Amino acid sequence: MYESLEALDHIRLNFSPAALHSLNIAIAVVMFGVALEIKLDHFKALVRNPRSPLIGVFSQFIVLPALTFLLVIALKDYLSPTMALGMILVASAPGGNISNFISSLSKANLALSVSLTAFATLSAIIFTPLNFAFWGKMAINVYSHDASTLVRPLEINAYQMFQTVFIILGIPLMLGVFVNSKFPVLTAKILKPIKRISIVIFMLVIILAFKNNIQHFLPVIKFIFFIVLIHNAMALSAGYFLGKIFKRPLQDRRTLAIETGIQNSGLALILIFNPKIFPPEMELGGMAIIAAWWGIWHMVSGFGLAAYWSGGFTQLGAFISKKTLAIIKSI
Repeated sequence: MYESLEALDHIRLNFSPAALHSLNIAIAVVMFGVALEIKLDHFKALVRNPRSPLIGVFSQFIVLPALTFLLVIALKDYLSPTMALGMILVASAPGGNISNFISSLSKANLALSVSLTAFATLSAIIFTPLNFAFWGKMAINVYSHDASTLVRPLEINAYQMFQTVFIILGIPLMLGVFVNSKFPVLTAKILKPIKRISIVIFMLVIILAFKNNIQHFLPVIKFIFFIVLIHNAMALSAGYFLGKIFKRPLQDRRTLAIETGIQNSGLALILIFNPKIFPPEMELGGMAIIAAWWGIWHMVSGFGLAAYWSGGFTQLGAFISKKTLAIIKSI
């Protein structure tokens, strides 16, 4: 089985810079739609009560990487060293921007979600390299001393990071809040169409990316499906129960779960495909497969959780029951 897992390292995914750029644009459109629902008063409330934001940062950058390390050790017989590194790199990344959209659907604390995403993305310049180097090296030492050279210093370009944050998060956020505060009537008219359009654009980009790599995913899905499922479920649960331990409101607990469980796997892929960080001669297909499937699966789990928390499943069940009853009466 171990030989089969190592075969993942020879896989070359079709994630071009253009594809990742398109994904960032799609996220920016989603972010604008989310920002249309944000009011400046939301952030004032957070400043007056910083407890939940601090818990969110602790959950994301301390608790999740540590739990991930314990998980990759527990699953040692079912992972290759590079798969373990992929899981740790995803856990070291900041929360994904799609988390804001999922929070809005989940009836969670949206202002808290946006604040945590913004802060976590900026903090990733420091925390992502530190967490990956620390936990990754410890994991590889357990897996194989011969593979310890796989853990290389991550040198994130600060200018590129700030530029990316400003484009995909800062501009849409500021524009959305501005339109919402200055043009409330217009906002009420465009809110639903913008949100629907953003969902369609984002899903199209994801579907196309998956379509271009489906030949790689299908043969190895049996190795990674349950690994990512367990990892993602652990991340979501860690955020939620940490909020419960510190007696945070229900809305905050939902946000903490989403921000911890929805990771910026796109950033992880960008790092993996950066030749200055991981030279091409290092075969890291296992890392790339884990990060890529995380990007797909955390949307499935996130939207599923949002449907549950917002009562979507209940509404769907009521709709089906109503239609079924109508059919029975018509017979």
